[in-house]
Amino acid sequence: MAIKTVDMNRLAAMTGNLFESVAILSKRSRQISTNIKTELDDKLSYFEGFEQELEDPRFQEEQAKVSVEFELRPEPTEMAINEMIEGNTFFRHTKEEPDSLY
Repeated sequence: MAIKTVDMNRLAAMTGNLFESVAILSKRSRQISTNIKTELDDKLSYFEGFEQELEDPRFQEEQAKVSVEFELRPEPTEMAINEMIEGNTFFRHTKEEPDSLY
């Protein structure tokens, strides 16, 4: 995996604060990771219940193809950064409540 530099000033400019950008990227990365894990679990659940067929080399090849497909995908963090740079990440600020409630 090649190392790619990221313009931190560009990320900070998107939210006005670098730490806020990192927090948004972290949350989006976790969402992507969860989606990928769910998708992988769904695909691998097909192979459950085939006890005798698991010894068949063709069946093992199919399982290996599914696993390799997911291993070759970019990391969730990289996907989140690319989404944010492309402007495909949506976030909102919660409104702060006024202090005059007391």
